[in-house]
Amino acid sequence: MADQKWRAVVPRVKLGKHGFEVSKLGFGCMGLSGGYNAPIPEEAGISIIKEAFERGITFFDTADVYGPHTNEVLVGKALKQLPREKIQLASKFGVVLQNSDYRGASVKGNPEYVRACCEASLKRLDVEYIDLYYQHRIDTSVSIEETMGELKKLVEEGKIKYIGLSEASPDTIKRAHAVHPITAVQMEWSLWTRDIEEEIIPLCRELGIGVVPYSPLGRGFFGGRAVVESLPSETRLKNHPRFTEENIEKNKVFYTRIENLAKKYGCTPAQLALAWVLNQGDDVVPIPGTTKVKNLVDNMEALRIKLTKDELKEISDAVPINEVAGNRAYNVHHTFKFADTPLPKNAQPATS
Repeated sequence: MADQKWRAVVPRVKLGKHGFEVSKLGFGCMGLSGGYNAPIPEEAGISIIKEAFERGITFFDTADVYGPHTNEVLVGKALKQLPREKIQLASKFGVVLQNSDYRGASVKGNPEYVRACCEASLKRLDVEYIDLYYQHRIDTSVSIEETMGELKKLVEEGKIKYIGLSEASPDTIKRAHAVHPITAVQMEWSLWTRDIEEEIIPLCRELGIGVVPYSPLGRGFFGGRAVVESLPSETRLKNHPRFTEENIEKNKVFYTRIENLAKKYGCTPAQLALAWVLNQGDDVVPIPGTTKVKNLVDNMEALRIKLTKDELKEISDAVPINEVAGNRAYNVHHTFKFADTPLPKNAQPATS
């Protein structure tokens, strides 16, 4: 296992304003059970989770849809070999796969479904509680007040400790927060995905909500030139709008620019891209995932890179978001811009 001195490299930060403390860098577990590429053997997945913990990462992110279900089982087995009280475990509910293709997914958020999902996740994870439980995507046919009402009951019952939302609109975040405090909002945020900066980030800071960026390396785009030059034949990324043959050719220029800047900063392109996210604020905790210890160590080195406002701007300017080719998601209707929910049945419409 790693040298214990690594623990000092990973600061502790608070997500939200209600005392939930996590490691400044989290670990996204999705890729251990597939996601974009083939799953790795269970023992290998357990091993890298343990390695991450020994190096100071204590915040682990999974979801019922990963696998589906097998990722939670894997994470649960890893947790049995670690001190549970030192782990911050996040899971999610709400995405229903029609088949193995995420593009065919639907979303559910009715109270009965919320409870059933939580009970099932607790069983698969083999834990008594989940530290942070997210609504993975927003069900636009169910009022957020209904969904939050059931999540609030789960908090009161001790089955979850904190509530989070993923890809939620500003209106949905505000209404959810009025029912029960939202601890964290999980959103895609990276050098080439910055659409949350205008409304979501200011709102979260106004309300005291932490931000957990997923895909902070642009779904691996900034992870290394091999991804940019030649995607593995079996990867699902080939279907992603930004990785189609036409669009990735257009987008290669952004990797090259970050590659050149990384030489200036004395790091790898992946480290610079991740450092850019890490330096967005103390309330920002990205959750990159990997199946390789080398990549884990490289990611952690990004914690050492401190960037000034001018340096952050220089890096941002290298990837003008209006020039990036392709949508950021398989289905844009499952992103925060399309995540408003109806008012509750007993709500009175606003009068002018």
